[in-house]
Formats: sequence, C-alpha cells, structure tokens
Amino acid sequence: MMQLDADRCRLVGMVHLRPLPGSPAWAGDMSAVLEGARRDADALAEGGCDALLVENMGDVPYLKGAVPPETVAAMTLATAQVTALGLPTGVQVLAGANREALGVALAAGACFVRVEGFAYAHVADEGWIDACAGPLLRARRALGADVAIWADVQKKHAAHAVTADLDLAALAHGAAFCGADALVITGASTGRPTAVEHVRAARAAGLPVAVGSGVTPADAPALAAEAAALIVGSWLKVDGDWRNPVDVDRVKRLRAAL
Repeated sequence: MMQLDADRCRLVGMVHLRPLPGSPAWAGDMSAVLEGARRDADALAEGGCDALLVENMGDVPYLKGAVPPETVAAMTLATAQVTALGLPTGVQVLAGANREALGVALAAGACFVRVEGFAYAHVADEGWIDACAGPLLRARRALGADVAIWADVQKKHAAHAVTADLDLAALAHGAAFCGADALVITGASTGRPTAVEHVRAARAAGLPVAVGSGVTPADAPALAAEAAALIVGSWLKVDGDWRNPVDVDRVKRLRAAL
C-alpha cells in the first residue's frame, strides 16, 4: 500500500478513461482507450505526480452500484497499462461499483481504491447509494488483497440531507470507525474547490485526508499544509477541461506550487 503521512503531501493525478465498452459514448476502439490511458499516465508521471488514480469518467451517465463484466475487463486492462509505469496507482469505478474496483485493483496491481458510499448513505445523480463498508472489507480479507480504502466523506455530486444531523467531522469519524484507511474530502462537484476547514475537520478522525476536487496552483499550498494527498484531474488537462488530454506543463506548474 502507498503510505500517506503528514510529512509530505502526495500529488495524485487522475487518469480519466475514454468511454468503455457498453457505455453510451463507446467508440468501438479499445486500443484508443488504452493508448489514451498510457499517454495521460506518462504525462502525469513526467510532470511530477507521486501517484495515479484510474477512473471510468467517460462512461457518463453512470450505472449505480455495479457495472457489467465488460466494464470490469476494460478497467483492468487500462489500469494494468498505468500500473506498468511503477507509480502507486488507485482505481475508482463509477458509480459506487466498489467491489468491482477492488477486483480490478487486485488483478491489475493497484494499491488503493477510492470508494463512494463507504459509510452512511446518500443520494447521487444515479440514485440512492448505500453504505458498503461491511461487505467490501470482508471481500478484501477473503481475497487477501493488499489494497487500501480511500473513502469519500460527503461525496461531491450528491445530496446529503439524510445525514444532515451529522457534521462533516462526525461523518469522518464514522468512516474511520468502519475501517477506512484514508478519507477523501471534496467540493460540491468536479472542479469545485475544497474548503481547507473541511480538510482540517476530517483530520480529527485520525486518518490521512486527501483533497478530491478543485485543486489549482493558487490553493494547492494551503491545502497541502493540511492534507496528505491532493487528487487532481480537471486542472491538469488541456484548458482545464477533464475531457481533454493531460497537459504536462500544467502538471509541472502544480508540482512547482507545492
């Protein structure tokens, strides 16, 4: 597993995959998906990222809580392309397909999974996302998988009225109690800034905290002072658009800001 600690904030670059087989925008060319994944991973590594995170971002709109075998197979192939670089690599399978992500990570040699709906339920644009900590950690134990769980707390693109009687610090403590290895704190949506005070509140749960959205060179130093990792996607792309390829110069600018 990749070790997160307070002495150094890791920069984690997102590898947003093109649409995979079966998704609405699938273009019918798996080789293009793999080439795009490797190209973006190479650019992120060249720019100075400490780790990478592979995600099926192009599969929008996402299925809820499970994905078909073709998605798992394609994610495994793409993730193996990325882990071959030798950097610590994570996996997220949208939306909330956390058991599948664990399988992909184990097969492709990734060392962590980003998990939405780990502890407590919420409503996302895909619908109701239930908690998964119990079955997910039992699956990890049964598989003997040395894969860390990075659990989102008050995940972006979701409504959290059902847990409105608990503040962010309480939700973070709940995720820690359920066995997460690290916590992820975000803004309200992709590219939206993450509040430093939210990171600080989550740290009180006693686990490493990663920032999961909205990081720019302007706010990176303040966030890095509180967080163990910064997960960055949109800002590292050409023109700051997650749909575009990674811009290695932008990666270097963010690295320099840290």
